[in-house]
Amino acid sequence: MSRSIRNQLARIVSDEWQLPIAMATGVSLLIGYSLLVLVDESMGRWSDGFHGLGHALIWVSLGLGAIHGVKAAWESIAEFRPNIDVLMVVGAGLAAMIGHPGEGALLLFMFTLAGALEHRAMAKAKDAVSRLHKLMPEEALKRVGDDDAGGDRWLAVRPEELSADDVVLVRAGETVPADGEVIDGHSSVDQSTLTGESLPRAVGVGDDVFAGTLNQNGAITVRVTRPVSESSLQRIMELVIEAQGQRQPLQRVIDKFSTPYTVSVFVFAGLALAYFGLLHRVDGERMLFADAAYRAITLLIVCSPCALVIATPTATLCGLNRAARAGLLVKGGDALERLARVSAVAVDKTGTLTAGELRVVAVHTIDGADVDGMLPVALAIEERSTHPIAVAIASYAQERGARAAEIENFEMLAGMGISAASGGEPAQIGTVEFVGPQLEGAMRTSIESVVGEVRARGAISAAMRLGDRGVVFELADTERLGAETFVEEMHRVGVRRVVMLTGDHRVIAEQLALRLGIDELHADLLPEEKVDRLRAIREEMRSDGKKGGLAVIGDGVNDAPALATADVGLAMGGVGADATMETADVVILNDDLLVAPWGFRLARRARLVMFINLWFALAVIVTLAVFAMAGWIPMGVGVIGHEGSTLLVVANSLQLLAVRGPRD
Repeated sequence: MSRSIRNQLARIVSDEWQLPIAMATGVSLLIGYSLLVLVDESMGRWSDGFHGLGHALIWVSLGLGAIHGVKAAWESIAEFRPNIDVLMVVGAGLAAMIGHPGEGALLLFMFTLAGALEHRAMAKAKDAVSRLHKLMPEEALKRVGDDDAGGDRWLAVRPEELSADDVVLVRAGETVPADGEVIDGHSSVDQSTLTGESLPRAVGVGDDVFAGTLNQNGAITVRVTRPVSESSLQRIMELVIEAQGQRQPLQRVIDKFSTPYTVSVFVFAGLALAYFGLLHRVDGERMLFADAAYRAITLLIVCSPCALVIATPTATLCGLNRAARAGLLVKGGDALERLARVSAVAVDKTGTLTAGELRVVAVHTIDGADVDGMLPVALAIEERSTHPIAVAIASYAQERGARAAEIENFEMLAGMGISAASGGEPAQIGTVEFVGPQLEGAMRTSIESVVGEVRARGAISAAMRLGDRGVVFELADTERLGAETFVEEMHRVGVRRVVMLTGDHRVIAEQLALRLGIDELHADLLPEEKVDRLRAIREEMRSDGKKGGLAVIGDGVNDAPALATADVGLAMGGVGADATMETADVVILNDDLLVAPWGFRLARRARLVMFINLWFALAVIVTLAVFAMAGWIPMGVGVIGHEGSTLLVVANSLQLLAVRGPRD
């Protein structure tokens, strides 16, 4: 056989051709049956011709349906693991041998059609990976030097050729070719395909951008920080593929018993044949062998666990795909099942309930000091420091339109503050213990009083003195998107105990817990104390007889011990945090906290779909088996009932893809 013929045959038996062949099988069978039923003897000599054509088309239908069935059956036999494919092919072949090719063709048509639709459903459920692959551009503009006019010269290269520290130009409407840092320009970047965020993210100099995201407006120059092979997009694709390859514990049990079940069905059908052929009596007479074989083959067909085998994998893959589209990366069916069982959640504060970024929420003046007049000096001092408080004050000053003043005698004292001078006036910014001793009695008392009030509210303070003027900056950590309704949504999905575990001071933590409605708070905890508290919570759940698992939501590496201790760990890692993706069972790729309770709801719904699929499949098998043993249904009805249940199971799983998103 020539290579071209072998290639054509291989193409025909591939999964892509399964649906067209199933359609051809059905059309041949329908036309064949129609010719046999509708053409009567009144057509004279033409009737025999039409009947002959009808029989021929039924056999053609049987042959077409056998193409994929025989291939699948042979593969399972070659591995010494007979499965439902063997049951179907043997059942159809035996039906044809005893004079019922129509029923055999109907079986193979329904079986091939169900397999084709299952393949389409699996492909649709796995399209997260194919969509991620399509995100990468075909070329990138890499800076290779200067042109004759002294400007930058750019060369089009494949993204795979980029290395760390290469500089690329990303124009409006183009896709970012690699993870990197913006070094020039500003724009809006659409990250929805990676994170599920509906709104674009504004980026400027110093901001990170990720491979596969779309630059919407304005050209930006990006310094590559990681090659494509190590990019966040590549890591996400690897994790999605790994997750889709993992099976549910329930599915592993089904797979384990698939071969023994298949062998048992063959034995059961053989015993039924022996009983009906040798022992069973109809009106006192032994049943004809053809009738006994017909009933045994019907029993063999209806006992095949087609719907049972695909009940969980289709639901799992559809659930994983829907989660990925919303920016929730669930690492496999096992993690999805554990997510569905959660009844208590422990959540970190900084970086999880809050964004971990300080901002100035108020400026308190002492004796009517001019804030706008002091901000240029504050900006000049704080922009020289990388401390989070300094960054927040500098950002606030810039937002108010301040321009840095000239300063001298700059001196930084770690843990205390910064001192300098501007226009001949001394200036200090830092703790009240650092700034206070430099002030007059009344001014010092006023600043200490204001700082005390700020601390009582659970906020952070920074005092500033410029000459004889003083202000107190009140700062707070910004709440993460979705934090305001996070607890309410958790309660709504059935998680009744939401616990905050934090290393922050109790006063600060209590203020946030009160605003968000947290059920239980534990503050001033070291990392090892968080783990001890988690173990105590789990022990309390067991002693109280409460079912369900314990989930921990943290911000990645800092919470690695806690995430590992929990039944399921969720990390607010963001798209670029590789360490987070390694640590947690579930990664929230965007910054929206509401994705977490939505994920619990999706996992519960996926589990419900699985159990509905399983019980429905079992009920159909048992019912059809009883009817087949009693002889109450013909083989054709058994085939339709059996394969129809498979189609309904697939359709039920596919509805998970239409679940509304966390903010729809």
